[in-house]
Amino acid sequence: MKSKLVLLWLCGWASLCASAQEWAVAKLAKSSRHGEWVTVTNGARAVQCWVVYPEVKEKAPAVLVIHEIFGLSDWARALTDEVAAAGYIAIAPDLLSGLGTNGGGTSALSSSEIGRNIQRLPADQITGDLNAAADYVKALPAANGKLAVAGFCWGGGESFRYAANRPDLKAAFVFYGTPASADAMAKIQCPVYGFYGGNDGRVTLTVTNAQALMKTAGKIYLPVIYDGAGHGFMRGGEPEFPNARAGDRNARDQSWERWTNLLTKL
Repeated sequence: MKSKLVLLWLCGWASLCASAQEWAVAKLAKSSRHGEWVTVTNGARAVQCWVVYPEVKEKAPAVLVIHEIFGLSDWARALTDEVAAAGYIAIAPDLLSGLGTNGGGTSALSSSEIGRNIQRLPADQITGDLNAAADYVKALPAANGKLAVAGFCWGGGESFRYAANRPDLKAAFVFYGTPASADAMAKIQCPVYGFYGGNDGRVTLTVTNAQALMKTAGKIYLPVIYDGAGHGFMRGGEPEFPNARAGDRNARDQSWERWTNLLTKL
């Protein structure tokens, strides 16, 4: 039943997300930054990643971007470009690589196929894919060796979990994602910063317990809840997003300011 509900939710969002992709594609086309596709390997798996470089003179920190439940969409690539615009090398792996037609990833899957496949991804495989992308970006000549992770929606939960599996992370940013398990929290070595919508009860109601567990484990967890914002406000609050709600737009603006300020402290 849970799987069917998730698939129905995905299908309900599909048309709205499709229209959102048009402006995301246009936004990418206008970017002056260098973005490229690269392939990294996790054992026998070939993982496609979108990498965007900042226009800076010095070596830059890297940000690993984990996509939403919708896969590596054009919006996720546009968000990755926006991170690069702020001065960071940004890399977004397609965690659905190899699951589409002819070995393709997100772009080769229908919305229902994306929903089914993303629920079936093994945790160890996700971690391996993320590690492969992280190792690649950290080794780039333009990188200064500092690494952070940020995830959105489904990717927000994976960002929390990944913080327990990557000891060299400088920070983890969780955008409306569910928390890691208590056992995983005990392994986290970096600060975790949360961004949540006040009208997103399914996720936001987990914050209080996560705070208690992280405090017990002696870890840094600093969540902020934005009044009037729903789930997915980083996408839904984009100025170009069709029928963007004021609460989502305000939350996105405030989150972006907070996020970029935190990134400067890596």
